[in-house]
Amino acid sequence: MSSSPLFHRLLLTGAQGRLGGVLRPRLRDWATVLRVSDRVPLSPAVHEGEEDLPCDLADRAAVLALMEGVDAVVHMGGISREDRFDAILQSNIVGVFNLYEAARKHGVRRVVFASSNHVTGFYRQDETIRPDAARRPDGLYGVSKCFGEDLSRYYFDRFGIETVCLRIGASFPEVRDRRMLATYLSHDDLTQLVRCALTAPRVGHCVIYGVSGNKHVWWDNRQAAHLGFVAKDSSEPMRATLEANTPEPDPQDPAAIYQGGGFVVMGPFDD
Repeated sequence: MSSSPLFHRLLLTGAQGRLGGVLRPRLRDWATVLRVSDRVPLSPAVHEGEEDLPCDLADRAAVLALMEGVDAVVHMGGISREDRFDAILQSNIVGVFNLYEAARKHGVRRVVFASSNHVTGFYRQDETIRPDAARRPDGLYGVSKCFGEDLSRYYFDRFGIETVCLRIGASFPEVRDRRMLATYLSHDDLTQLVRCALTAPRVGHCVIYGVSGNKHVWWDNRQAAHLGFVAKDSSEPMRATLEANTPEPDPQDPAAIYQGGGFVVMGPFDD
């Protein structure tokens, strides 16, 4: 444990998800207590300095209890893929409303909200856009993240709760396909971006892309500079191997035309 943690109690939602699991051990030294939460008790069991409070985000009373005594939130919870609307509604729309209402009632002043690049997935891959470009979601999942960004804006304007919305690209240990050459976000850069979002003196309400310093990118991320974030990693060292082992995409394939990749052709899903 660091001799001077950044927070007394820091909440990580979605702690059993893929990126929540990446962040969980990295956030422990940032707080005296790291409160970790998912829909079911965590596995492996909690470590020293952690407390596990299972919570369904759609349960307003449970979310209110989850937020008690919290200084700041890293919200990674919810559905992170295209799905049926009813499932997305409960986890990503009702759930994020419950989170911000609980933050308001308990006086929590800052949230790091895991948004997604799929908020703008219907821009073409030959375009470069800024975070303030009009949103063009590539599915219901992207629509739900648009809602989260707008809701967090309202809670800042009305109640002063600061939020950094991170439109996360593709965060994996290594590049897995050609699209990720542009969208890659290393786990180390993700961690540093979250730290900057939590500790910058004042963030207000801002939207930035979560992406490493890749040679070819679709997003002008200069707005991240005010957080003090500077990417350390890049997809470029993995380019030659990736291109040698994957075929050129069909230029007529929507997944190769639009920034959202395969998300632009997913669904709709029947109940």
